[in-house]
Amino acid sequence: MAQAQTGDKSRGLLARGWRNIRAAGAQRLALTALLLVAALLAARFSWDMPVLNYAEKAFYDFRSYHSAPDSRQDERIQVIVYNDQTLINVRKRSPLDRGLLARTLQNIDSMGAKAIGIDMLFDQPQDEDDELVATLRAMKTPVFIAYIHRDSSPGDIVWEQQQYLDAFMQRLEGSNAKPASVMLEYPDGVARSWPKQLDELPLLLGPAMVGTSDPAATAPFKHYTGPIRYQLAKGKQERVFSQIPIDTFGLEGAPSELLAALSEGVRDRYILIGGDIVDTDRVVTPFTTIDGKNIPGIEVHAAMITQMLDGAHYMAPKSWQRWAMAALIVLAAGLTALLDVRTWLLAPVIGAQFALFPGLPIFLESIRVDTIGTPSVGWAVGWIIAFVAISSAARASGAVERKFAQDALGKYLPGDIAQEIIDNPERLTLSGTKSKLYILFSDLEGFTALSHQLEPEVVASLLNEYLDRLSAAVLQYGGVIDKYVGDAVVAFWGAPIARPDDAEKAARAGYALWQAGEEFRRSVDPSLPKIGKTRVGMHFGEAVVGNFGGERRIQYTALGDAMNTAARLESANKALDSSVMASRELAERSGLDWWRPMGRVQLRGRARPVDIFEPAPDFPAEDRAELTRAMALIDTDRQAAITVIQDVATRHVEDTALQNLLERTRNLGENNAYVMG
Repeated sequence: MAQAQTGDKSRGLLARGWRNIRAAGAQRLALTALLLVAALLAARFSWDMPVLNYAEKAFYDFRSYHSAPDSRQDERIQVIVYNDQTLINVRKRSPLDRGLLARTLQNIDSMGAKAIGIDMLFDQPQDEDDELVATLRAMKTPVFIAYIHRDSSPGDIVWEQQQYLDAFMQRLEGSNAKPASVMLEYPDGVARSWPKQLDELPLLLGPAMVGTSDPAATAPFKHYTGPIRYQLAKGKQERVFSQIPIDTFGLEGAPSELLAALSEGVRDRYILIGGDIVDTDRVVTPFTTIDGKNIPGIEVHAAMITQMLDGAHYMAPKSWQRWAMAALIVLAAGLTALLDVRTWLLAPVIGAQFALFPGLPIFLESIRVDTIGTPSVGWAVGWIIAFVAISSAARASGAVERKFAQDALGKYLPGDIAQEIIDNPERLTLSGTKSKLYILFSDLEGFTALSHQLEPEVVASLLNEYLDRLSAAVLQYGGVIDKYVGDAVVAFWGAPIARPDDAEKAARAGYALWQAGEEFRRSVDPSLPKIGKTRVGMHFGEAVVGNFGGERRIQYTALGDAMNTAARLESANKALDSSVMASRELAERSGLDWWRPMGRVQLRGRARPVDIFEPAPDFPAEDRAELTRAMALIDTDRQAAITVIQDVATRHVEDTALQNLLERTRNLGENNAYVMG
């Protein structure tokens, strides 16, 4: 009887809420329907949405780290490395010593390894190549050698290197040495997933090695593109995979007693040979954001081998399952909102549902379900939007709506944004408007590497002082500071209020940021490592500006291709040997006469080339005019343009950006633009 009364009461509360919705009016119902669609899309596609995708990936990395198994050293794999001490011992840094590799292979060939994988590209000649080829052809142990192709890795290998690599592999045909793909995938700079097995590439290194002795272990991974299962070292050990320096194996005239001892670490193991060098082939993993450590690429292949041997295959959810979960989230939010009770009575119900959003992906991860692409933050955002949509429609009374917004939104949004929603409920949706913006991106060269050399307190102090200087420069010229990304500053002019002199102020601010960066470099204690220069990119274009955010934070920011172009120009400074670079679109609108044209470049990710200009207030006006004339000649008489630029560059031999312009002009591509790597 008591259960029946409880059920009747719940149905009564839901019915009362539904009656309030029906009485809200057609306009309110239409708005509610649109919000529910937005909630459903956020709960389904948050991994593909700006801002939300960063939060989703960060939470995936967090749960991946904390659900990773603690492992003892894997005795099935032995990693033999060229490390920094090896390079010191052999007095040869690049390319890695192939004579040492040949001796190592000769010594371990009879030690009973299951297979050997070499994570080194033989894409340029070395004096010891004949010796190495002879050794590889004589190997009795299956050997798999790193291979990539320009079609799938255009930024990693040039045509000449590809030709040499292919020729090297041809010399090994008919032997136990075969090529294997070492291509890893970094869709956003982090190696989270197995790379796809591409038709133009041989079998991946891990499956190729394991397939020689345990083909059944590789079968579930034939088309696998799910997560790489990384492991944590158990206890006080520093590594999951044992490492031995290669010069231990490749010691000339090594005594038989030493080789016998080393054979214990080789017999019946998969042997991986490659580099573990501080500044070369380091990979960002999901663990990096937690422990701050990049790992050598060879350990990624080791992790994949271990994953196959353990049968740790992650099951990928179906698309319909994710749609169903998104719909359930929106439905749960709607039903919760329909409960016409006091807010404090809803707290346990809301708390239980919000515990599900992080809890379910963590549980799925623990039972080996692929949660890359599975929302968590998106579920929370979708729930909030749906809950607010239904609640605002059901509670027509302004006082009730205000109380709900204070209780619910105040938990997930900043106070000022929450108050704006309370005062203007129609602004609840996270949206923006298109605006013409003058955009600025800056970055401090080499700060990430520098931060690893200093104590955290010193890094924090330097970073705060640096950002304070740059922020002052932006604010001095009336800019809006969009965000800080580590040591980078993003700012724009033109919104929320546009002013006639925005272009000039943006240009002056860009130059002022570089100057502030130089002053900062001079002010740093000389005993500290050298600080890099500040690079600045500027562009004018259309962007979407407004309030965007997720579960816990809304930010006034700008999104769009124009933002990406400014960022690309900032990073292009490194290749251009410059510090500040602006697009023609911004330079021409600034009204300033200090610009010198620096050619046309094809930025990565942009369909059309960009004409670039560098602020140079101290550069002679006659030389600036000569450069302008040279740019006009490029389309009709490139050689004449080169001659003009060369004349100017000769008068400024220490101007690295000018020398770079001369070299780029000699190597123009389509549309007379230099293609950036």
